[in-house]
Amino acid sequence: MTTTPLAGINVLDVSTMIAAPFGTALLGDFGADVIKVEMPNRGDTSRSVGPFLDNEPLRWPGLSRNKKSLTLDLHQEAGQDIFKKLAVNADILVENFRPGTLEKWGIGYEVLKELNPNLIMIRVSGYGQTGPYREKAGFGTPATAFSGYTYLQGFPDRHPVSPPFSLTDYICGIYVAFAAVTALYHRDQHQQGSGQMVDIALYETVFRMMEFLVAEYEKLGKVRERSPGLAGHSSPSGTFKTKDGHWIVLVTSTDTTFNRLAKAMGREDLLKDPRYSTNANRLKNNESTNEIVKQWVATLDRERLLEKLDHFGVPVSPVMSIADIYENEHYQARENIVDVKHPRLGTIKVPGIVPKFEKTPGSIRTPAPDLGENNEEILMGLGLSKAEIATLKRENVI
Repeated sequence: MTTTPLAGINVLDVSTMIAAPFGTALLGDFGADVIKVEMPNRGDTSRSVGPFLDNEPLRWPGLSRNKKSLTLDLHQEAGQDIFKKLAVNADILVENFRPGTLEKWGIGYEVLKELNPNLIMIRVSGYGQTGPYREKAGFGTPATAFSGYTYLQGFPDRHPVSPPFSLTDYICGIYVAFAAVTALYHRDQHQQGSGQMVDIALYETVFRMMEFLVAEYEKLGKVRERSPGLAGHSSPSGTFKTKDGHWIVLVTSTDTTFNRLAKAMGREDLLKDPRYSTNANRLKNNESTNEIVKQWVATLDRERLLEKLDHFGVPVSPVMSIADIYENEHYQARENIVDVKHPRLGTIKVPGIVPKFEKTPGSIRTPAPDLGENNEEILMGLGLSKAEIATLKRENVI
């Protein structure tokens, strides 16, 4: 059996919704043993987030594959005691309560690191563990606005537009996985007791990607305004409509790629025109540059256009709907959509494994669990008897 990169790593996931759970799902994809702690009788709030089919949450199978579900009420002392026992054996603990919540329950980082000095605790919150906003409620969409991203998105004559899905949450999840493996590497390269706490704020994960915004404002005093596409980077770029009514996205981020586009268009005269010969000049004449491309694109059907631009090596893509994606040969060849088992729906399609490792590939080993599905297995692994587990069930601890 192929070894996965994180085989033998124990993750305690006490997070909810999307950002942190997506991070632990990525760790699970690559072999980590993930125990998801959920409130008894209620479970993770993402179980109640749409879309649904026959009351089954369709997001859950992709977000919680390769995890085990343990119901545990952390408000109760008995639940806190079990949680501490789990933390003793954990390599990574991921939580996304408001700062101070675990401390209030007596299971904060200072307590847990005394029990397990090698523990890595990753703490996700809207605004971080420090700063004047640390206790504000933090969800992905408001965090996106706080990051500066929403200000940039949309048309200049209309209101700012939020992403149509939880973009910042998913980006944050990638940072969770990145932080986990980075801290693991540090711990395992140093002496015992090298666990640490990692503080991730939702908004910071998007803000980190906008170094252009910071430098531009600091050096040029420019406040970049809304744009429906790349602005101030490259020209031409944008969304264009083909002769047969389809949309394509095209960008030439370098002079080399614009040279290719000019040849594909049969407009090599543009390469000698000082208004269009360099990216800097095209940016000054962005409206007319894009208009030239728009008019040319409108003369060709989509398939002919894509064939031509691909031949010349111009960066272009059709605007893909999910229906297009399901039928696309490249998605199929890359196994970007795969089937997993579902206890009531039979099977359900979910995104495949990313990235693809040559020697130690990730895998979907188990479907997303039902609430409390692994209670007995996990608790008996801690040494509890079936009678003790039954008592915890009666007292609503699990």
